[in-house]
Amino acid sequence: VQLQASGGGLVQPGGSLRLSCAASGIIGSINVMGWYRQAPGKQRELVARIISGGSTNYADSVKGRFTISRDNATNTVYLQMNSLKPEDTAVYYCHAVVSWSNYYWGQGTQVTVSS
Repeated sequence: VQLQASGGGLVQPGGSLRLSCAASGIIGSINVMGWYRQAPGKQRELVARIISGGSTNYADSVKGRFTISRDNATNTVYLQMNSLKPEDTAVYYCHAVVSWSNYYWGQGTQVTVSS
């Protein structure tokens, strides 16, 4: 099982980035896909997730700025991040739950918001 994340980088405050994460080698149904982030010295936190029925959850800090979506045909999840702030700087990790009991993590992609 592999979660391959991409799309991180350096962006100025107010800018946008789009993260992608493609899942491969999955046996079973992917019930949840999402993104977590971890800033230096802080705990990993949920950013957004999308459940197989299409419902979504967002951290309060990103509501109205970030949008999560999923392509079920390719098992790819996207995170569109707009109006980025310096406090969004973190390593972003893709996450998947398969068959409601197996948890997988991607390798992380760095997002840096700085002028």
